[in-house]
Amino acid sequence: MRRRQSIEVPRALELTRREIGQWRRRQSGRKRLPRELWAKAVALAREHGVNRTARTLGLKYASLRQHVAAGSEQAAPLKAKPDFVEVLPGTVLSTFPECTLEWEEGDAIKMRMHLKGIGVGDLVLFARAVRGGRA
Repeated sequence: MRRRQSIEVPRALELTRREIGQWRRRQSGRKRLPRELWAKAVALAREHGVNRTARTLGLKYASLRQHVAAGSEQAAPLKAKPDFVEVLPGTVLSTFPECTLEWEEGDAIKMRMHLKGIGVGDLVLFARAVRGGRA
């Protein structure tokens, strides 16, 4: 007869398992898990895997997988309008204009590009293409 090896459960998973257990004990009947607990479960699933998280927390694998997929769609960066655009007069009139484009979207996305030989009209078209049709 084989004995299962005891696998150490990460502290964050253990704490969330206890929190879900406490929540379930306070409920009468079957109720949906609150969004806050699902959010914790999704974050843990991204770190430790959906299968391990579902088994440890006592959640259905398919339900957790759906929440993880829905969370990644919601977590997609939103397209924000730029706060300002700086076009220096000297670069627009020169033979080989240059400019530096910088923008940030949230805390995660920061981009800086140095462009040479692009006119103002082309710069607007480029900005629209990068920003998904908006400039």
